Amino acid sequence: MKRLLRIAFDIFISSFTPIISWFFIGVLINKELTNVFTLTYPMQCIMGIIISIFGVGANVSGIRDKNKNSANNGILYGSLISIIIFGLTAINCKHYIKFMNMNENIYLIFGTYSILQILLQTILHLILTKLHYQELNKKANKISILFNAINFILLVFTALITKNQLYVSIITLSILTIFDIIIFLRNVDKVDFKFNLKNCIKYDSVSFSTSIMFFIVYFFGFSTSFSFGEKYVVAITFSTLITDIQWDMATAIKEVAKIDIVKEKFEYSYHLKNATKFVSLLIFSIILLGLALYPLYKPDFLIVSIFVSLHIIDFIMFQFFEIKITYLELEYSPAKTTLNNIIASVIRTILSLLPTPFCTIIGQIVCAIYEFVYSSILYKKININKH
Repeated sequence: MKRLLRIAFDIFISSFTPIISWFFIGVLINKELTNVFTLTYPMQCIMGIIISIFGVGANVSGIRDKNKNSANNGILYGSLISIIIFGLTAINCKHYIKFMNMNENIYLIFGTYSILQILLQTILHLILTKLHYQELNKKANKISILFNAINFILLVFTALITKNQLYVSIITLSILTIFDIIIFLRNVDKVDFKFNLKNCIKYDSVSFSTSIMFFIVYFFGFSTSFSFGEKYVVAITFSTLITDIQWDMATAIKEVAKIDIVKEKFEYSYHLKNATKFVSLLIFSIILLGLALYPLYKPDFLIVSIFVSLHIIDFIMFQFFEIKITYLELEYSPAKTTLNNIIASVIRTILSLLPTPFCTIIGQIVCAIYEFVYSSILYKKININKH
């Protein structure tokens, strides 16, 4: 449980900082700027894709394929690809904002800032993933705290000094870039450019495929939902703010399980027990956050209740199927497990394109039910065959 909480802490601090930062920016400069968090939310799925291959996949490959420099090579290649993808998106931010049915005049500067900040966060997480697999979790915690503290302090205090969004963005991004470069140089020592891309995708194929589908879901789904008007933008932003940290932290369940599976010390009952306690804490925090922030945002109560209730139902199922899917991916069949996950994601994607403001949450809950059913059946089948 202690290890789960340490890894979850790195995820928590990285998720919480942007949320609290945009809250303060909304107070200090313009209330509507809080929506930048939701505007650039699909970009976090791109971050997930890159970390899946060049972070998790590279580290698993380093152990299973006996490639001692795989993690370092993954960080290097992942960083270069991140610079290209997020850099091009930032350059074309006007078109991105337009597609998302939001106001370019309000969101252009901080939208661009947010995309570049996610770039720097991606590079940082590639390094943190390496440290997690080396079980240097205390070191990872310190680096994560420093990065996010610098991010929050610079962004908010610069905004207190000047309301010029361009100045605030340039100052904050410059210091964060220097920080990333220093951490990179201190933690990436040997690079031989040998990288088994096929295996790196295979070893985390479920997360890889899920992140791709999530990008499609949120990129097109949010665009559809936002077209229904301001009250849905506010409600979705509020629901995302009070559940996003928890969803990010919940991925620690999979990471801890995968580390133990790779190192051949996995025990399902042990992981499920810890996961149940952990998810209970996450659900409790959602309720507390909702009660605390509701008077500030004042979203439509009925709309928010629907979104948040379905998120909680998904959380209850999540702990059961996520550990099983992680096991099936590595110990049963990566191809079959990924195929089932793709089917679930396709269902979610199709439902997320429905002409309703609730399209994304409908797709999410149906996908969760499918994942719960197929993972339970396959996991039971494998264990029966073993005995």
